[in-house]
Amino acid sequence: MAEKAQDFKHHTRWDPMYHFIASPISVLNLFVQVRHAWYSGGRYAWWNVVFAFGFVMIVLSARVMAVTVQDRLIRLEMRLRLRELLPTDMKADIYRLSVRQMVALRFASDAELPALVQRVLKGELVAQKDIKAAIKDWQADWQRA
Repeated sequence: MAEKAQDFKHHTRWDPMYHFIASPISVLNLFVQVRHAWYSGGRYAWWNVVFAFGFVMIVLSARVMAVTVQDRLIRLEMRLRLRELLPTDMKADIYRLSVRQMVALRFASDAELPALVQRVLKGELVAQKDIKAAIKDWQADWQRA
């Protein structure tokens, strides 16, 4: 079965285990524990609030770690890709691109990438949303965390 096409409007990836199970349950548990401690009191009830808060932080930090590693890999991939595609006089400018800009540029085709990088370096495109919106030939990324 063919993958659904990705574009600027349809590229957000939802991880069901994180977005619809782990995060909502951990946050709901925190609210339940706060409510229980508020009405019944006691050290044990308030300890459950602390524990529930810690659990929410574990769930969030796991996501942050996964996305951080993903961004580092995208930065490496984009630097290698840009070294191959950019003209020699622009290769030194690769290091002027921020990680956020590289993350947005990864969706661009090889043909349009040099022109987009030039626009980013000139300051025409700064925000990720603007860079992604400027991409004409969208290259899907199905491997995201």
